[in-house]
Amino acid sequence: MKVSVNWLREYVSFELPATAELVERIGAQLGAVEEVIDVGTKYVGAVVVKVAECEKLENSDHLNLCFVDDDGVTQNVNRREDGLVQVVCGAPNVKAGLMVVWLPPGVTVPSTYDHDPFVLEARELRGTVSNGMLASPKELALGDSHEGLLLLDGDVTPGTSLTEAYKLDDHIIDIENKMFTHRPDCFGQLGVAREVAGIFGQQFTSPKWYATPGAITAGDGLSLTVKNEVSKDVPRFMAVALKNVTIAPSPVWLQTQLSRVGVRPINNVVDVTNYIMLLTGQPLHAYDYDKVAGLSGGDGAAIVVRYPAADEQIELLSGKTIKPRQEAIMIATDKQAIGLGGVMGGGNTEVDQNTKNIIVECASFDMYSIRRTSMAHGLFTDAVTRFNKGQSPLQNPAVLSQAVTMLQELAQAEVAGEVTDDNHAPSEQPSVKVDADFVNQRLGLTLSTTDMATLLSNVEFTVEHDEQSLTAQAPFWRTDIEIREDIVEEVGRLYGFDKLPLELPKRDITPAPQDPLLQQKSKIRGSLAKAGANEVLTYSFVHGNLLDKVGQPRDKAFKLSNALSPDLQYYRFHALPSLLDKVHPNSKAGHDTFALFELSKGHDTTAMNGDAPAEIEYVDFVYASKTVRADAAFYQARRYLDALAYDLGVSLSYAPITKDLPLPAAAAYDQARSALVSVANGGPLLGIVGEFKPGVTKQLKLPKYCAGFTVDQTELLTASSATTSRYHELPRFPKVEQDICLKVASTVLFGELHGVVTQTLTDNKPENTTFTVSPLDIYQREEDPEHRQITFRVGLASFERTLTDQEMTGLLQRVADKAAETCKAERI
Repeated sequence: MKVSVNWLREYVSFELPATAELVERIGAQLGAVEEVIDVGTKYVGAVVVKVAECEKLENSDHLNLCFVDDDGVTQNVNRREDGLVQVVCGAPNVKAGLMVVWLPPGVTVPSTYDHDPFVLEARELRGTVSNGMLASPKELALGDSHEGLLLLDGDVTPGTSLTEAYKLDDHIIDIENKMFTHRPDCFGQLGVAREVAGIFGQQFTSPKWYATPGAITAGDGLSLTVKNEVSKDVPRFMAVALKNVTIAPSPVWLQTQLSRVGVRPINNVVDVTNYIMLLTGQPLHAYDYDKVAGLSGGDGAAIVVRYPAADEQIELLSGKTIKPRQEAIMIATDKQAIGLGGVMGGGNTEVDQNTKNIIVECASFDMYSIRRTSMAHGLFTDAVTRFNKGQSPLQNPAVLSQAVTMLQELAQAEVAGEVTDDNHAPSEQPSVKVDADFVNQRLGLTLSTTDMATLLSNVEFTVEHDEQSLTAQAPFWRTDIEIREDIVEEVGRLYGFDKLPLELPKRDITPAPQDPLLQQKSKIRGSLAKAGANEVLTYSFVHGNLLDKVGQPRDKAFKLSNALSPDLQYYRFHALPSLLDKVHPNSKAGHDTFALFELSKGHDTTAMNGDAPAEIEYVDFVYASKTVRADAAFYQARRYLDALAYDLGVSLSYAPITKDLPLPAAAAYDQARSALVSVANGGPLLGIVGEFKPGVTKQLKLPKYCAGFTVDQTELLTASSATTSRYHELPRFPKVEQDICLKVASTVLFGELHGVVTQTLTDNKPENTTFTVSPLDIYQREEDPEHRQITFRVGLASFERTLTDQEMTGLLQRVADKAAETCKAERI
């Protein structure tokens, strides 16, 4: 955003400080300054002169010999006796009596100043000395025209420096655009002037035409109809027709004012729309009325605001032809498009030298729609820069009224009909009530409500206040004041954040309690990593094909409407499918045996927390090995789960799956080779451990030796929180170990027999002893399929003495007797 210091001076009521101080205050309280440009340096030495005499140069068909009057101010130049200076000029519009710009010898041509400076000198042209040159707009960097001299207004006097005559002794402060993302009013010189007054503690008063605009007096002569079919994206659309317009170059003061802030002058109509945009931040657009009428279906001109028709294309002012995106805002007649709303006008209705009648548009567009259209088509204009910040539609009447006034003055335009105002915007900005304590507590200040009201009133807020609180209503051009915190920010910025006290806030030093779930996750990671497993982090979103491969129903998963990519369509139930999807790539990479785990959140459509999906905390684990092994993979996964449970202080029990589980989390497991995992002694269900279905193994190319588990972290946390420390002193005496093999019917479950063995040892072990029970093997003879043999290794140790084999033998006999009684077991 380029801000002209001289332009600011026109609207503030106090003397601005030196540029350096002004830049510092703007950087601290308004926005980051990227650059400060001294405009006047390129115009040093340029002088306003009057062409006193002009005649054709001999031996030339286009050059003229001119004598110019600079009132004698230029030094070190040859003059005629009457003080006039000789200059040879080839401009076709030069003649006696004109006021023009003279660049004397020794002066740099302004258009070359920034890249390859060209310094003029007195030199001969066709045998005649020319002292410098008379300048065109292009040579003065005030436009693109090189066909003739820049003709100055009649109210300037010869000998005046160009910088003084047209305020070119200016500094341009370039403020970073993103600093004003939420402040569309600051994309106009008027808005910045108001903020500058505010940060210097001065009252600002907007021009009367802006603060209290008068109505445009209706005229007649041109028919204009407007139809807004997309009021959601175009909350306000104003337009007026003007007739008998004279297209001509703008006055020099306007050309210089536009050029200073980087806008190229074109003609008086276009320049007025650009001037008003730069002043207020509200873009305008002018259409050639007769061209619009020629493209309309009936008498007069018809404008329709709509979305694009199928396969519609439009050629823009830039010459680029586009096919607008489906939801772009189109300005059209009742027959065809004539502009891309809020972005750029169409080439078929451009104002040119032959234009006699115009339509001036002042509209408000949805900033998100403008941003999407701009990005979709790579169109970045001054209008886009402002419209995609959300201009206030409440300023449109003032802006349009001032534009019409200037066109009447500079282009002799006449209002040729009534103003059309299709308005769907709120009539005023909301009021916000805030307590003084609320503001002071957040800023660390002790401002009174009177102090706050003064700061806000300086930038034209309407404020009512008492000793405790104030109610502030933002002016109609502000769109960023909605909540109390907005008032806090406004007061702090206008007061000066650099003035806030540097005091640390008082805090309670009591340590914050640790999150039990986070602590448990850390323990889980440590336990599984200690056991040799590797934690992975995968996307929470998966492709629907992966859900199909593991047998999980897509209809119970949440589908993303704005997926990051086609491979991330669904929110997964839990992390197991992602882990299984990583097994084959790791095996292919040469890892023969490995274990993976992930802690994740799961969601499905059957579990809701009010209107929001419930979050279920899971820990998923997969063990895979390409090595052929004699034991079942189930026991390898269970070994990891048992180690995890031991580290968390939780005792587990396992039970066969006797009926199909409807849970999506269990879909990948082969229920005949899996078990339900619960907290021991009738505790809650935690999850499932087991091997995977043959179909899953085939689809995901898993090795045959592969198993895993899925458990609920929340239930695991509840169980671990209820247990006490599992620390046990280690016996100092040697342990006695013996094996016991029990033959049972095939229908007897391992877990049932293991429970009998463990409970019997607990009930009959000697005092002050500890024992361990480890399964060695499960064997079934081919000739006896109705029985199987289960072998346990039992270790027994005392804290007081060395045990004998006889004590162990007697204890195992009691185990065998109890197993025979309970499970019909036979000791082998």
